[in-house]
Amino acid sequence: MKITDIEIIPIAPKLATRYATRRVDLYGIDFRVVYKVHTDAGITGYGDVRMRPWANPSRDDLAHLIGKSPFDFINDNRNIGGTGLLCALYDAMGKALDLPVHKLLGQKKRDAIPVAAWTRPCSPEIFREEIQRAANEGYRVFKIHTSSYHDVFEQTRLAAEVAPESFRIHYDFNHNRSLGSALPIIKELEKNHPIVGYIEDPLDKKDIDGWQRLRRQTDLPLIMHGTPLGGIQEIIYGLADMYMIGGSLEDTMAAGWACGKANIQVLLQFEGGTLGKAMAMHMASVLPTHTAHSINLDDQYAEDYTTATIPVVDGASPVPNGPGLGFEVDEDALARLAAQTIVEKPPHVGTLHMPGGHTYYGPSYISPTRITGHQEGVDRGFRAEIWEDDGSSEFAKIYDRTIKEGVFRAD
Repeated sequence: MKITDIEIIPIAPKLATRYATRRVDLYGIDFRVVYKVHTDAGITGYGDVRMRPWANPSRDDLAHLIGKSPFDFINDNRNIGGTGLLCALYDAMGKALDLPVHKLLGQKKRDAIPVAAWTRPCSPEIFREEIQRAANEGYRVFKIHTSSYHDVFEQTRLAAEVAPESFRIHYDFNHNRSLGSALPIIKELEKNHPIVGYIEDPLDKKDIDGWQRLRRQTDLPLIMHGTPLGGIQEIIYGLADMYMIGGSLEDTMAAGWACGKANIQVLLQFEGGTLGKAMAMHMASVLPTHTAHSINLDDQYAEDYTTATIPVVDGASPVPNGPGLGFEVDEDALARLAAQTIVEKPPHVGTLHMPGGHTYYGPSYISPTRITGHQEGVDRGFRAEIWEDDGSSEFAKIYDRTIKEGVFRAD
């Protein structure tokens, strides 16, 4: 079986209806690229991945794959254009052998994978709605990046109001704090908010001493995203309790097997639609210690181009068992999504209300860090919002002023 052609198809699936009022927050999440691999055996493989809206993958960069066998690229995506194309190659290989992709990766250890819901940073009130939504859809873990625009303690308090008892938040702390600011935040979350289950990247990844000291002072599992020291070194230094693995398939699987030997949990973050999540389920199913949650983006979309989607039941999704990635593609739906365009940001203004009573305006979100100089998470009682163009003269006046002056304090 030889590759005869590779199509690159940008798509813009509609986002979930709950995002109708969050066009600024979710900008670009609706841009994905589908890879369609044709072979001389009449078998077609599909895969997709989320990309930045300005990405422009070129078929010219894939010319060296034409005439090669997909099997030439097992366990490798360094030389083929990324994870979306690799998914398509594995889909084709599995279909050719009439086997699910996990059979090409190793021995399946589990039939279902814990999965997490996700959204971009949002206000405490919206976060509460997201938690309720995720719980109703069967999720038991929710990952979200903290943000200097929103008070993490207020987010947590409101989330706990609606979450089931077993629900847990996975906070990504953005690897931008020092131990002096991160530790008090984590200790308070640990003491007062049992809904918080995981802390990802609380410190700069180069701060080896800080990671070691923080791990000794909290019982919350610490997650390191990636292995910047190489993988084994992080384990030797005892920097984290769990590792989020990714990058090339070769590196991902190698790190997963190494952590399995060390009895350390791993988790995958794999961005795409149904086919991207399917690939993550296959990979996670063979890794010995992938008993943590997988983070995918299929819950962000109101539509996809597969004829079925992956269910979430009791916090987990099944590992597909059909040939290849395990899902059929609706070509008409694919063409329709390819004809759509992404949702653009509307004209908007950022507002910041500080607890002392001052209000600031700017071209977009304003961080209290800009006003106070504190590291993220230190300031409390503030509120940052986006004001979309409502056609009012007041908006027009403020908008024009932010264009000329940038961030300013209201008189």
